[in-house]
Amino acid sequence: MTIQKFDPRARKVKILATIGPASRDPDMLRRLFKAGADAFRVNMSHGEHSVHGETIRAIRALEKEFARPIAILADLQGPKLRVGTFKGGKAVIRHSGHFTLDRNPEPGDETRVQLPHPELFGLLEKGQRLLINDGKIRLRVIRADEDEILCSAEVGGVISDRKGVNVPDAEVPIPALTEKDRKDLAFAMEQGVDWIGLSFVQRPEDLAEARKLMGGRGALCAKIEKPMAVRRLAEIVEQSDGVMVARGDLGVELEPQEVPPLQKQIVNATRLSGKPVIVATQMLESMIESPAPTRAEVSDVANAVYDGADVIMLSAETAAGDWPEEAVTIMDKIAIQVERDEAYLGRVRYLDTPPDRTTADALSHACMTIADTVSIKTITVFTGSGSTARRVARERPSVPMLVLTPSMATARRVGLLWGAHAVATKDIGSFEEMIAKGKRMALRHGFGEGGDKMIALAGVPFGTPGATNLLHVVTLSGDELQNYDTDRALQK
Repeated sequence: MTIQKFDPRARKVKILATIGPASRDPDMLRRLFKAGADAFRVNMSHGEHSVHGETIRAIRALEKEFARPIAILADLQGPKLRVGTFKGGKAVIRHSGHFTLDRNPEPGDETRVQLPHPELFGLLEKGQRLLINDGKIRLRVIRADEDEILCSAEVGGVISDRKGVNVPDAEVPIPALTEKDRKDLAFAMEQGVDWIGLSFVQRPEDLAEARKLMGGRGALCAKIEKPMAVRRLAEIVEQSDGVMVARGDLGVELEPQEVPPLQKQIVNATRLSGKPVIVATQMLESMIESPAPTRAEVSDVANAVYDGADVIMLSAETAAGDWPEEAVTIMDKIAIQVERDEAYLGRVRYLDTPPDRTTADALSHACMTIADTVSIKTITVFTGSGSTARRVARERPSVPMLVLTPSMATARRVGLLWGAHAVATKDIGSFEEMIAKGKRMALRHGFGEGGDKMIALAGVPFGTPGATNLLHVVTLSGDELQNYDTDRALQK
């Protein structure tokens, strides 16, 4: 296979595209990648394992074709609360009328339906809400006991078989992983995906089982889509490797005006940790059917970039929409335009991210300061686990970061990290080798040319995790690749 030359992205924020029927064809995947998709999301809520396996193999083939590590996120469905069935398949709940959820498996009508989730009976209290069918039907609890939940319909309407139920006012005692999720997670690990998206996280303990089943493989992204999760956000961020602001379900369980400030709160909390944060759902929703977004959608995407999100995500726009390539192209253009704004750097640094009292954090902070003071083209980071790259990205430096790692798994994982361009390469054994390789890689991957300055950040002794203690500023001569190739030819 001929490896295609592919220049670095002209932006630091990453684009995550969801794969589905509209985009799983290998040719479309290639077009999405070339249009600007840095990573791909496989939605385990839909499709068979055989289909997902083909998609993952196609992405890995793309990775080889362009010699660029590509992150894959497998998004688990998570537990879904649903009502039972109705006579004739549906019923109409009267506005301001009473409606009962009970344990009776008989088909429901306009007055009642089964709720096949015994954990909710005895849990709910008077005044709490039940939202059905993505909030289109809103019930308020009048009385709840072990057998029935009597409600008043604040917003009625048509209800049909097995519609979803949201419980925004209570912490529901159900595990974050269903049996389907466990099977999907095992499949994803077998396929070597890089990130797992855990749905409906309510508490930090929800992450423990997934982490155990992953067995040290991949990285775990907590999806924040429940108000209960926001109450324990700091703990959830600490227990995860990254966070997704899943605005769709957040918008169901909260009032619409509550979502934007929460989005900023979640982005800031995650950025403070140095872990990647994804802003997701309905970013260019109209492009499911239209070749152009609304001005409001453009502003929404731009604001997420201004807030310093690591990743902006496309969902149905690329999974099932009529214009998947155009959606990626426009998102790419929006992000580039925002990052060219003179005010951009000040906006993303408005959040103060003081370094921890460690040598690694101090040096990462120094990288940002040096890049602001001296004309630097790139920060070249040598890392095994990716932790040094996360520290540097946390500072939001003005120049891109070239991440060199001997681990392909690490190279793929940092694909969701702001400003990071990862290259999997052989490990280094000495300071001289580090500088020489850093220069060659900067030239080879388009991060500088003769006369440009570069920062090299690493740890000595090499190969020791968490030992970042060395920062060096070097100047590229421009002939490092030519000299290296000549030396190798003479040795043969």
